[in-house]
Amino acid sequence: MTNEAEDVLEAALEPHEPDAAEIEARRRVRDRATGMTHHEAQAALEAVLSDAGADAGADAGAGGLESADAAVRAEAAEWQRIADLLLDHGGPYAPDTDAYVQGQLTARNHHRDRSRPPAPSPPAG
Repeated sequence: MTNEAEDVLEAALEPHEPDAAEIEARRRVRDRATGMTHHEAQAALEAVLSDAGADAGADAGAGGLESADAAVRAEAAEWQRIADLLLDHGGPYAPDTDAYVQGQLTARNHHRDRSRPPAPSPPAG
């Protein structure tokens, strides 16, 4: 994978408020990745990059990945993250044991449960 493609994937993993399409793309990847080994996840990443027009080969640029929509970039970034996680893991992927996923779920639940300040009163008169 080229440096440009790596930069695009890293940017997709930066903390931000993901839109619904990004959240759904990552959920689909995690569902599909459940039970996969590193080599299977790496092959899935390469397929996404190829579909986006960003070959994983050394001579290709980020190409289509830079111009792909946020959901495609999120999908590729999630496959990259999972493939990296499984590189040293030695076993199949499981979202229930993925610290990154569990941290996201905890943060989302905390964000939803956080009390909102009361709305300001309309001006008198």
